[in-house]
Amino acid sequence: MDEERGESLKKLEERLGYRFREIEGLDRALTHKSYTHEASPAQTIPAGDNGNEVLEFLGDAVLNLGVSSLLLQEFPNAQEGALSKQRSHLVKRSFLAHLSRELQLEQHLLLGKGELSDGGRRKTSILANVYEAVIGAIYLDSGFNQALEIIQNHFRPYLKPETALSLFNDYKSLLQEQTQQVCRLSPKYQVVEESGPDHDKRFQATVLIGKEVKGSGWGKSKKEAEQEAAKKALEEIDHAQ
Repeated sequence: MDEERGESLKKLEERLGYRFREIEGLDRALTHKSYTHEASPAQTIPAGDNGNEVLEFLGDAVLNLGVSSLLLQEFPNAQEGALSKQRSHLVKRSFLAHLSRELQLEQHLLLGKGELSDGGRRKTSILANVYEAVIGAIYLDSGFNQALEIIQNHFRPYLKPETALSLFNDYKSLLQEQTQQVCRLSPKYQVVEESGPDHDKRFQATVLIGKEVKGSGWGKSKKEAEQEAAKKALEEIDHAQ
């Protein structure tokens, strides 16, 4: 690792809120397999042939346990179903990619030329995976208790009473952020159908990204229908990546 890379990673450590004992672990977490596959034999590759995939695998498991622990602390009286739903939102790719952008992980990613030209730094899947890899690297560097502390620091701001509702239900904001980051487009919503009597109306809305319909949803109000459409669009995007 050269001096410039080392200084860059030290700045990232400050944003992460964690100082690595072995900085090579963070370097490995930020090395995508496309970079290792394109590297020449003379280059020193911190992650081996598989890039950060093993750390990603480990980080996924640590994250699920860490987020579960945090939710139990914050919502001790919640039902199991509600906790599962909240955890699924927190560990889904779109939200992990959001955390990656907040921490500016993409600025430190090592990607192959092909992946770079294909917009790899903006891809939800790559950004989510690299966040998992960083958590996996912290776990290997210091153990579960330290990884849990970092997970709590990163996720707890989204669990405050005033922001929890937004996190779990404001699918329109999450979709807006994701489409702006990935394709520089804003979602457009259309109410395409109304049904029922005036006192019990139901609305169907669709959401378009560019000219393509990405989701459709029903609700008792136009806003509710649009939120459901945004939720369906996020699910489709996550499934496709």
